[in-house]
Amino acid sequence: MLLQTEYSRKKVSAQSAALLVESGDWVDYGMISQIPYLFDEALAERKEELQNVKIRGAMLLKPLATLEADPCSSTFHYHSWHLSGLERKYADQGLCSYIPMNYSSQPKYYRDFLKVDVACITVSQMDRHGYFNFSLTNSAAYAILEKAKTVVVEVNEHLPRVYGGEKECIHISQVDYIIEGEHEPFPVLKAAAPTETDSAIAAYICEEIGDGAVLQLGIGGTPNAVGKLIAQSDVKNLGMHTEMLCDAYLDLYKSGKLTNRCKNLNRGKGVWSFCLGSKELYQWAAENPGLASYPVDYTNLPQVIGQQDNMVSINNCLTTDLFGQTCAETAGFRQISGTGGQLDFQYGAFLSKGGKAFLCMASTYVNKETGLLESRIVPSLGAGDVVTDPRSHAYYLVTEQGMVNLAGASLWERAEKVISVAHPDFRQDLISQAEKMGIWRRSNKLK
Repeated sequence: MLLQTEYSRKKVSAQSAALLVESGDWVDYGMISQIPYLFDEALAERKEELQNVKIRGAMLLKPLATLEADPCSSTFHYHSWHLSGLERKYADQGLCSYIPMNYSSQPKYYRDFLKVDVACITVSQMDRHGYFNFSLTNSAAYAILEKAKTVVVEVNEHLPRVYGGEKECIHISQVDYIIEGEHEPFPVLKAAAPTETDSAIAAYICEEIGDGAVLQLGIGGTPNAVGKLIAQSDVKNLGMHTEMLCDAYLDLYKSGKLTNRCKNLNRGKGVWSFCLGSKELYQWAAENPGLASYPVDYTNLPQVIGQQDNMVSINNCLTTDLFGQTCAETAGFRQISGTGGQLDFQYGAFLSKGGKAFLCMASTYVNKETGLLESRIVPSLGAGDVVTDPRSHAYYLVTEQGMVNLAGASLWERAEKVISVAHPDFRQDLISQAEKMGIWRRSNKLK
């Protein structure tokens, strides 16, 4: 009864909650399933009343009313920790600015460095103990709400309650205001069908995965293809420690491969920080004792990842140069996505006993402007290409042409290795460039 009284006292309309925002404020929306669309619509209605309102969010799956109502960014300024396809379009229009980070650092950024005047994030319905669950996105939610001067939660009746290991919920006593209203079901992200290239890359990686391995699968076709291929293999007793819970893990579970029985940490539990995929995946995540949601400064902390034996990290990248530097987030000066947790898991898997970290990409792409085939392996990264993974953290590099391990390789050794997984049509030119750069020996020989 006391909880319901407190709930009624704190319940407000989205329009009333939007009145909490003042000119010059920093407003936080969380990310993915946490984005408060009712609050955002109400805030958009105040466009003419406010000035210089800064909004933080990430990985939008639906348009923001604040940005749609303010195409010149005269009132609202949006900042993203990781760009979705929609945010990439906003960035192209000058409506979105990227915030660089390693994903594991995000909670500490909030606690130690950032200002949050109003935080509004979407949660599941309150339980009988007075807790609002962060549902499909844990990430940095608790740190954001801890730092906020004013805490607002928007209750989405469609979001499932999930079990967690730490900071997966917030109590009503920590909340200032509550918004209710009708929502559309949370969007699904349909996994792209693996291409022939994805499948070829996956085949190389699967040969390196043994019984009891603990998997982190990143976003993209190749990690998804790896999951499907493992599900059809003879590998047993796999574990999950990942930032993203995706449908590939559900495939592994259905095949009986995902048991989490051999993990050093969280044995018996599949650990994750955000969930994005099919409706069936969301149903699997709901109140599942075999899964545990954690904040990203646990899931992505290299020192935690490294405590899992046989940790296997699989992520996509866009470009690699002959030094082993990898770009996974920009195309020239255009921001495509973000650093995310890629470097966290690269290093975490390196720290693991028996661990392996794979960066995957197609060896070529078709230039949309010229229609010509071009190499994704280049002599050196171009202007604007951000180094997501430095050469000091270069381990396994995989294309459809093969797989090499750059760990401990000198400059001339890694040049030879990287060129060996380039498309054959570009290898001779890459050798010529390596000679000019002084990183090719006459004794070098591509196998």
